[in-house]
Amino acid sequence: MSISVASRLQHTSEYYFSRKLREIDELNKAGARVINLGIGSPDLPPHPSVVAALTTAAQLPDTHAYQNYKGVPALRQAMTAWYQRQYGVTLDADAEILPLLGSKEGIMHVSMTFLEAGDEVLIPNPGYPAYRAAAQLSGATPVDYDLTAANNWLPDLDALAQRDLSRMKLMWVNYPHMPTGTPAEPAFFARLVAFATAHDILLVHDNPYSFILNNDPPQSLLAVPGAREVVLELNSLSKSHNMAGWRVGMLAGRADLLQEVLRFKSNLDSGMFLPVQRAAVAALALDDTWYAELNAHYRARRELVFELLETIGCTFARQQVGLFVWAAIPAGYADGYALSDELLHQAKVFLTPGGIFGSNGNGFIRVSLCQTTEVLEAALARIKSQIVKL
Repeated sequence: MSISVASRLQHTSEYYFSRKLREIDELNKAGARVINLGIGSPDLPPHPSVVAALTTAAQLPDTHAYQNYKGVPALRQAMTAWYQRQYGVTLDADAEILPLLGSKEGIMHVSMTFLEAGDEVLIPNPGYPAYRAAAQLSGATPVDYDLTAANNWLPDLDALAQRDLSRMKLMWVNYPHMPTGTPAEPAFFARLVAFATAHDILLVHDNPYSFILNNDPPQSLLAVPGAREVVLELNSLSKSHNMAGWRVGMLAGRADLLQEVLRFKSNLDSGMFLPVQRAAVAALALDDTWYAELNAHYRARRELVFELLETIGCTFARQQVGLFVWAAIPAGYADGYALSDELLHQAKVFLTPGGIFGSNGNGFIRVSLCQTTEVLEAALARIKSQIVKL
């Protein structure tokens, strides 16, 4: 019997890292011991109080049932208190915050709630591949907007305003930006809100990196005057609290829009495990000492990554924000894929080719900071010992 695949998958390929990890696994089975500097999965543990909250709650007899789709009140209150304390944004815990099983879930929920065939959605190039996949699965048409080094990886809003935006329903933005590590100034956030308001576009800000190696106070797009009408914001504990596998995210914004997202979400899951919710409450209550200690680790790692990139002839900006370093490849390589493959097969070190994030990333690679200094030193030694001519 032949079972055909739904047409909605025709433009959606398997996630790059899913395929690449299989290749790395085969190399490791052959004895390669590849050092993976590609994926941004924090290797450090959550705060001990967070783990304690999880284990304590998991041992109670009444914490194992299905949960409310909106999360327990204590979690929503902790999320809104965190937004107030860290971003200066006041939210209604009952109506303007929606806990998620990770913010990646939210990308799909937002897309499936508001997009359909005939709609267009603005996707950053380069940008997180999930934005495009979610748009395609919703039936909408992704439309790239260019981010380039020449424009400091910010969209040219004046150029965008000259396009036909009559079918443009949603725009994805992400600052601090992944993969380039570019922060955004408050004045630019204000321009984004004005652009979305003028063209009746829902602006969705994916904001998981604002606490990592950011010398400025963390920013929320919802803090901009007028943003509440046109902005939804995704946030996550994955990077900021070392809880990637715990799957705790949130969506903040207008109550009526969140209610529509909840209508879709409630048909897909049965709530978040209660002990995880209670652990998230503990994580959100941590003071700034937590972020300072976290960033001390990443700062030391970043210096080693800078040295590694200089060794292979890459150029980069030192003031990047977030869990990665974005770098232009040296002359002599067709693209980041070629450099990545050479390093993988000669030095057994994997760096992410920038092209997976869009065509404007073809001349770049991205390096994760989610390995210890010992591992990064080993990667640097391998590259030097192989005398990779770059």
